[in-house]
Amino acid sequence: MNLDDDDLFRDAMGDVTPLKDCANTQWLRTPSTKAPRVPQRNDEQENFLTRGFLEIISLGTPLEYKADGIQQGVLDKLRLGKYPLDASLNLLRQPVETCRQSLFSFMMQARKQGLRNLLIIHGKGREDESHANIVRSYLARWLQQFDEVQTFCVAQPQHGGAGALYVGLRKTDKARLDNRERHAKRSR
Repeated sequence: MNLDDDDLFRDAMGDVTPLKDCANTQWLRTPSTKAPRVPQRNDEQENFLTRGFLEIISLGTPLEYKADGIQQGVLDKLRLGKYPLDASLNLLRQPVETCRQSLFSFMMQARKQGLRNLLIIHGKGREDESHANIVRSYLARWLQQFDEVQTFCVAQPQHGGAGALYVGLRKTDKARLDNRERHAKRSR
């Protein structure tokens, strides 16, 4: 017995009933026929932030860093929140690898825009092994790997306290030149 395509279709669909309420039906978007976009790599750097083994910093140890040649007063003013914040990054409840990528992108963007003072929110944990403290420990390592970072310290309570960091970046060459010109005009 040889059935044609119409008969096969009717046999397969014989017990199917049409949908009554089409308002609840969600139609899926048709898949794109375009090839996925390849990110441009012209001025992007490779993410150099380290992965792997980490010595966890205990919760009782406040995070603080000052690069060589930076005056103590700069760190003190940063710690007291006396510098206006230019941008912030929220890393709450994100996987460590996502935090790593977000931090790298954020720092590259801050460098391009000439930002000086940043706030990075990592959250607080109750135990040394908590996720927030692991991210905090990685941040202490990662931030020191950027040449632009001259200082970082725990934020003031209104900005997150022990769950956030102030980060001070070096001036860009353009900002240095602008500063020099502005002060030269005053001295004349």
